[in-house]
Amino acid sequence: MLGLTSEEAEKRLKVHGPNALPERPPPPFWRKALRQLQNPLVYLLLFAFALEFSLWLYEGGRGAPLEAVAILAILLLNALLGAFQEKRSEEALKRLKALAEPSAWVLRDGRFQRLAARGLVPGDVVRLEAGDRVPADGVLLEGSGLLVDESVLTGESVPVEKGVGEEVFAGTLVVRGRALMEVRRTGLRSAMGRIAHLLAGMEEERTPLEKRLEAFGRRVARWVFLLAFLLAFLGFLVEGFSAKVLLFAVALAVAAVPEGLPAILTLALALGVERMARRKAVVRRLSAVEALGSVTVIATDKTGTLTENRMEVERVVGPDLEGALLAMVLCNDADPATGAGDPLELGLLRHARARGLDVEALRKAYPRLSERPFDSAWKFMRVTTPLGSFLKGAPEALVPRLDLSEEEKRRLLGEAEAYAREGYRVLALAFGEGQREEGLRFLGFVLLLDPPRPEVPEAVRRVRRAGVRVVMVTGDHPATARAVAQRVGIPVNVLATGEDLETLSDEELLKVDVFARVRPEQKLRIVEALQKAGEVVAMTGDGVNDAPALKRADVGVAMGQRGSDVAREVADLVLLDDNFATIVAAMEEGRSIYENIQKFLRFLFSTNLSEVLVVALGMVFAALLGLRDAAGHLLLPLTAVQILWINLITDGLPALALALDRNPGVLDRPPRPKESPLLDGPSLRFVFLTGTLKAGFALGLLGFLPGVVGLEAARSATFHFMAIGQLFFAYAARHTDLRPLPNPYLHGAVALGILVQLALGTLGPGLLEAVPLPPWAWGLVLFSALSAWGLAEAVDRVVWRREAK
Repeated sequence: MLGLTSEEAEKRLKVHGPNALPERPPPPFWRKALRQLQNPLVYLLLFAFALEFSLWLYEGGRGAPLEAVAILAILLLNALLGAFQEKRSEEALKRLKALAEPSAWVLRDGRFQRLAARGLVPGDVVRLEAGDRVPADGVLLEGSGLLVDESVLTGESVPVEKGVGEEVFAGTLVVRGRALMEVRRTGLRSAMGRIAHLLAGMEEERTPLEKRLEAFGRRVARWVFLLAFLLAFLGFLVEGFSAKVLLFAVALAVAAVPEGLPAILTLALALGVERMARRKAVVRRLSAVEALGSVTVIATDKTGTLTENRMEVERVVGPDLEGALLAMVLCNDADPATGAGDPLELGLLRHARARGLDVEALRKAYPRLSERPFDSAWKFMRVTTPLGSFLKGAPEALVPRLDLSEEEKRRLLGEAEAYAREGYRVLALAFGEGQREEGLRFLGFVLLLDPPRPEVPEAVRRVRRAGVRVVMVTGDHPATARAVAQRVGIPVNVLATGEDLETLSDEELLKVDVFARVRPEQKLRIVEALQKAGEVVAMTGDGVNDAPALKRADVGVAMGQRGSDVAREVADLVLLDDNFATIVAAMEEGRSIYENIQKFLRFLFSTNLSEVLVVALGMVFAALLGLRDAAGHLLLPLTAVQILWINLITDGLPALALALDRNPGVLDRPPRPKESPLLDGPSLRFVFLTGTLKAGFALGLLGFLPGVVGLEAARSATFHFMAIGQLFFAYAARHTDLRPLPNPYLHGAVALGILVQLALGTLGPGLLEAVPLPPWAWGLVLFSALSAWGLAEAVDRVVWRREAK
């Protein structure tokens, strides 16, 4: 049973193809671009474009239909930008998916290696353990107490026992035991291939944030459509039915509702979760990003998360040290050659080797005849050999089974308790004749240390400063749990065990800081009690039985290195390094992403509000004063093309650059309430105050300049002010009670937008219905834009200072 060589596996992979279900190819770029046009507002604009073009043809086609062509060009450019953003999002999420790809222990080149499941081929030998998802169809070569959940294929909820020679199928779940399997069918030929069509038809559900944003956008759209209707009605009253007025009203509606927002939001989330992946946290569901910012309690495991998961034997104490060493080698599933196995068991083998034992030779000399795998229900493992049975497990599980007096048993349990108070993980070893599990002979205690990760105390301090409570939930001894908690900075005012949970009320449970000797299924009770009290819970887990708690938690966090496949599948977040500090880093990124989303919402709606006010009030004044342009039409404060251009130049790159802001200090705030609105009170005040302020400057230009440079030039100056001033407002929208780090992408986006606008006004007179301006008028435009920006920054500081108070 040597498995395959890498060369042979490579040949078979070319014949059989990857062990993966076919994925739907992404839509081509042109289809993504067309999808950006699938918007009711865009449909209206296309209708207005067709109307304008038809009127131009009706009038004889004299000149060029510049307005119609400009509208179409802007629409196409906006669609291309949206498609590009969607493509970037898909690429980012594809890279993340590769990080979370399932893997398996495969016998290649004579040794077990952890390989991606998609590289499996028929003939490979795979090691299966409790918690693993079977990666392909195969036949069992070896098996011990293997129990497989086949409900994904059969719908039968009761797990099935499997023995040597029986088939196991891709996608099923190993609930108990361990085995070696020879792969027979992969990819589409496997059992999972039969349900591939069901998976292919599944659509990704939108995140809660996207749903709330859509509902918010619909409310805004209703008010904007009402305003556009009233403005069109007013225009028709003044000069009769006019395609120009209709086009203007529709363009206003499109400008006021940022239709590019979903694309920016998706890209912001995708780039944010890619940053999380660089910090070793893979987000499996985008909804977790939103929930991370609201977490109020982290219920964390101890081993490997708070500690290094590097169990080293400090010493062995007991009456039979030679027998204890033998038990450490034979009652052990770890593979020292490949490093596969439980870290505790690998530590036992390292200690045995250091004492001169030949692990491989002993295992060959005394092969297993039968075994009882470790399970949290009975808390010990038994292996029967020709010498007899060796057992290892928790002291409280094995000591009562010893052939000793009750007084001796109490003494040994007290001894184990004393070692645990010193911070040791205590393991009991025992021996029994035949397959006996009672009346055992005591071999000794193994004292192991798993030191806390050096970065964890600072991470705990930071997350507690952020208003998030840290609760330890572990299967370890209470004294060991207390010692580790104190070392990493988790206060231990109340400690409870799994047995205590049976009698504690939900109110009493909320006061517990450390839960010890907790069975995995008890984690669900802890999560539900915390949630019932209004807490937003992040729960860590790695085992099969952790899955219900991970799924119920607001943010389920699975371990990427030691976690079972099923735990990773139900989790929202997978830690590639199994480190508590990575949870804190992910929370920081999650809060930062949400902060950036609020920034571009403030920016977009502040600037769009100013456009609506300028257009609405300017049109009313023009109608009342009877102002008309050179063609005799009602003088609109901005033309339809100008409105669309402002929307394009300001709602694209600058809004996207805001999504790249870095926000130190987000962990200095308390958690954000889960149901908090997208735009909170201070943000709404900022939108209304700065939007009104900018509109006031624009209307001032419209009122002052006509008598100096004429009506058309005054409108052109207002157009340039609205575009340039809007770009500057991106800076004001960045600031809250936090001060973000310098953002070179934003500087570049604003500088590029200003240069394009200046070039449009100076090198291309007549484009977008703008006329040339004298230099002093340009100076006035820039002065007004800078003044409006300065006042907006002042308003911004007042708003957030008031909020801080």
